[in-house]
Amino acid sequence: MKNRDVIKTDFETLTLASRGKVRDIYDLDSCLLIVATDRISAFDVIMPNPIPGKGEILTRMSAFWFKKTEDIIPNHLIATDPDKFPKACFPYRETLRGRTMLVKKAKPLPVECIVRGYLSGSGWKDYCQSRVVSGIRLPDKLKESDRLPEPIFTPSTKAADGEHDRAITRKDMENVIGTELSAKVIETSLAIYKRAFEIAEKVGILIADTKMEFGIMNDELILIDELLTPDSSRFWPKDDYEPGRAQKSFDKQFLRDYLLSIAWNQKPPAPDLPNDIILKTKEKYEEALNRLLH
Repeated sequence: MKNRDVIKTDFETLTLASRGKVRDIYDLDSCLLIVATDRISAFDVIMPNPIPGKGEILTRMSAFWFKKTEDIIPNHLIATDPDKFPKACFPYRETLRGRTMLVKKAKPLPVECIVRGYLSGSGWKDYCQSRVVSGIRLPDKLKESDRLPEPIFTPSTKAADGEHDRAITRKDMENVIGTELSAKVIETSLAIYKRAFEIAEKVGILIADTKMEFGIMNDELILIDELLTPDSSRFWPKDDYEPGRAQKSFDKQFLRDYLLSIAWNQKPPAPDLPNDIILKTKEKYEEALNRLLH
């Protein structure tokens, strides 16, 4: 029987390190336990309703991409099978099953690493104002959702809870983490995006953009957090792609569009989601997973 609707975990005998918008993270001393719940956020606010099974989808998809890119850069994933977790986790195995990653500890870099292959979202808004995205000058006369001549790296700050990430330039990033490390992060991010784009395109998905995170472990750069999920990426159906408009998607853009349509002010508390919006969001996430993994 599949585990559904895990909104929040409270494992009394484990040490809760942090609770993010989606993930509950436990500190097991030598490693971390990352539990992907069924919570969903939009505009940096957690919705009151879960998306059933979402945590399982995110975990399976991240594990898939970590495997596909491990020759480009090491990652933090140790195991996803609770039977292989430390014994302290055994009392919670059924809740953990399918939605949890046991990972190595790393010191996260204080920047969000975003790669854009298409002009959409905040990148499109910035382009409309100045033709510049994160300090990168783009060609004139591009349309919404146009494919860029080459994928671009557009970093952002890591905002505190309740605040929005802010786009920064490469120079800003270099000032925070250094020139040499910035160059390696950018090169690696672009390589991961290009690899993933080729894989996804073969199953009819265009990865418009994605956000990834890196950390330092034993003085080595590694990939951490989640990777190329519908929470952290824009996945568009290739057969419906048409520049000059917003695209259909297999990600949380559907939820964002609904929230925009009801003129919510994007501040807590978030409105209750209708059942059809919950189910349609779930279907979109499942569609992306099924295309990639089957």
